[in-house]
Amino acid sequence: MSATVLILGGLPAGAAPPGSPRPVHAGDRAATAHRHGTVRGFAPGDDDEEGTSDIMEQADQWNEARSAPGIVAPGAYSAAWAQLQSLPRTGGRWVDETGLPYNSDDPRYRDINSNSSGGAGNVTGRVVGMAADDRGYVYAGSANGGVWRSTTGGGRWQPISDRLPAPATGDLRLDGRGRLWFATGEANTSSTSFVGTGVYVLGDPRHGEFSPSDRVGGTELENTTIRALRFGGDTVWAATSRGVWTHSTTNLAGPWHLEFAPNPTFLPGGADAGDEDAPYKNITNDVAIDPRDPSKVVLAVGWRSGDDYNGFYTKVGGAWQKITLAGDIASDPDNVGAVTFGRSADGSKYYAIEQSPEMLATNGDSNLYGVFVSDTGSPFGPWRLAADYHKLAASGSANTAPGYMPGIQAWYNQFLQVDPKDPRHLYIGLEEVFETKDAGATWTTPGPYWNFNFPCWSIDPSKQTGDCHQTVHADQHAAAIGSNGGKPYLIVGDDGGIYRRPVNGKADASGHATDWASLNDGSMDVLQYYSVGVGADRQGRTAGLAISGGLQDNGQSILRPGDRVMGSNFGGDGGDTIVDPANGCNIAAEYVYLALSVTNNCAVNDGSWMTDPSKVSSRNIAPPDNALGSAGARFIAPIAADGKDWVAGGTHVWVQHQGFDIQSGADWVNVFDLGAGHVATGVAISGGMVYAGWCGPCNNQGFTRGIAVGKADGTGWHQLSLPVDGVVPNRYVSGFDVDPANPNHVFVAMNGYSRKWTEGPGAGVGHVFESRDAGAHWTDISANLPDIPANAVKVIWGGGLIVGTDLGVLYRAPGQTGWKVLGRNLPTTTTMELRTGLQGLRLYAATHGRGIRSYDLWQLLLFG
Repeated sequence: MSATVLILGGLPAGAAPPGSPRPVHAGDRAATAHRHGTVRGFAPGDDDEEGTSDIMEQADQWNEARSAPGIVAPGAYSAAWAQLQSLPRTGGRWVDETGLPYNSDDPRYRDINSNSSGGAGNVTGRVVGMAADDRGYVYAGSANGGVWRSTTGGGRWQPISDRLPAPATGDLRLDGRGRLWFATGEANTSSTSFVGTGVYVLGDPRHGEFSPSDRVGGTELENTTIRALRFGGDTVWAATSRGVWTHSTTNLAGPWHLEFAPNPTFLPGGADAGDEDAPYKNITNDVAIDPRDPSKVVLAVGWRSGDDYNGFYTKVGGAWQKITLAGDIASDPDNVGAVTFGRSADGSKYYAIEQSPEMLATNGDSNLYGVFVSDTGSPFGPWRLAADYHKLAASGSANTAPGYMPGIQAWYNQFLQVDPKDPRHLYIGLEEVFETKDAGATWTTPGPYWNFNFPCWSIDPSKQTGDCHQTVHADQHAAAIGSNGGKPYLIVGDDGGIYRRPVNGKADASGHATDWASLNDGSMDVLQYYSVGVGADRQGRTAGLAISGGLQDNGQSILRPGDRVMGSNFGGDGGDTIVDPANGCNIAAEYVYLALSVTNNCAVNDGSWMTDPSKVSSRNIAPPDNALGSAGARFIAPIAADGKDWVAGGTHVWVQHQGFDIQSGADWVNVFDLGAGHVATGVAISGGMVYAGWCGPCNNQGFTRGIAVGKADGTGWHQLSLPVDGVVPNRYVSGFDVDPANPNHVFVAMNGYSRKWTEGPGAGVGHVFESRDAGAHWTDISANLPDIPANAVKVIWGGGLIVGTDLGVLYRAPGQTGWKVLGRNLPTTTTMELRTGLQGLRLYAATHGRGIRSYDLWQLLLFG
């Protein structure tokens, strides 16, 4: 696994509104828009259905880019960050272009591909850690954007961890002394989960900010993910991807102690550390501590897809042993997967969510084994079943159809939150938010997946969402109960950000809450972009630039001149993007697997397509390599444009010459077959020349990469000679850019780490390479560039070069060989794509955790 990202599976949400009266055709975006694994408009089992296995495939693909051709040794992340800090910086500052509310229900964009009117309202990126106190202070940990503080019970957020090297959140906890514990390294085993650099403690979270000196212990927990921190006595327990560790809470110095690793030979330095399964062999999920005796502990251990070591463990005679818990809860390896514990404040009850590896493999409806309660308050039980997925589906859930029922992503979505004033009052988070006030005898769904399908829903903008109320975004990860002025509230974190409602809130007759409030006011911009595109907008209220981008689980955003709120014109996941520089309302948006749609009016629509199909504002243009769940294309597949010449990469290289006038997928021409088992990872087109990087196999076992070159008219195609030990490393080809004055002059960015860290053949060194003869010969121009995964490269005017990496953006001046960090205020996060605006005077960076940032390139002349 990569030292910067641990990907063990997962991804999420969104889809077009149901109920279209027109026939749904295979390949239409309305059909392919997904709901975490189920395609709207298709019955389970249809060929176009995107299943959970495809979501896991995306996770593998994200990791492959950073780990192939081998296993990355611990320390690579920290070394890269240290190298980055040692570099000089240019002057000038970045601007946060997306630091304003993003309304997923914007009534301007109710086209067939939008989720508008679903009820999630204002959204931001994935939030996976929550903590709150009784004075209105709320703390939120984002997937890859750090920790944020609110002093108003949520909203008006301020970043408090920007000085740390790792922005990914694993867990966030307030202890009995009021200190805030920040465990880095997201453990959701999702498609874009990054590892961390350990655990940090902030003594005065109401006023202070985290610094590197706040780290607990040493380097023991670097390059891990941490799923849970738990406190017992004077000890803190950490459930990590490399076993369970403990540390004193009174003396924060000294190393962490490894309490238990089920397969220690697979740990770094062990005899099996180089095995391809090593990252999956010591996964731990949670720790349950007996409230009456903190020396009695139960460990929930195991990989969500199953392994012989999965199960519950406790200490017997000084040694950790697998045990069988009493009662209904499963203890066998086949049914102990991802587990979350939660106990009541008075110690009278313990609760647990249990995910089943066996159900994940065999049950197409759900892999939730159950929600359980120990009425004795002991983590040893006896445990009784409080709910299974059938019971939750009958509680007002939006997910009642076969193939997508509560817990279908229980390996990804889990939280437990007990009301501190009432041990029988429990909230759980799966894809939706569920609630019981009688310890599991009865349940309601105050936070349904969305409002679609319910009788109260309406797409009519004049009715907003009809009689439905605000709900939460799908995919729940964290929760906390806080209060302000004696009024307690529940706060939940999910793939769309943060939502709040009173603890004893109101609900309609269906049990759906009527009092959710989105806390995503735009001040916490942790949006996770894959792509960005900009173009002149003369169709709106004010002339200027329109900025679009594809997002993890939050569709496609669009910011138009004069907007005070961004809108979402495409739902689901947002992949790569093409925007017409001369007309920012000409947009090609990828969903996943090259499921492309194009609009010529920014997808502005009032929903009238529901009754008049001719009024649809976008059309499907997917090339034939688009096939959900197939090997036709990567999950986030590459596309590029040069005027009316476009290229898309799957198992083939596809070209079309109509630009935004393209009418259907039939307009694409297959100009080259990349070869058996090969799939495109990056493409570029300029001056009639096309470059396509590929991998295959793409995993560590036999990893191979290559670059194919040819002309857009289909002539001259050939594979470049790239030997395993050649100048261009045998690592993942992330992206290209071509000198606009010479199509034979090309640059390529390479992902992963060099051979110093990667135990794989041909890992080589360097991350940026240049060719002046269309790839016949290459030169490594990495120089002092940190050894860090590179995702994008961009040529700017004057011959300068910019590279986007997993930790920052770097710049090489014309005629120079050394690299500098670009700008002085870009937060540590991952940059996925780089684009320039009109006349190339402004740079736009799609970051996967801190929104879209821009940099005025004139600053390089003034401060460079």
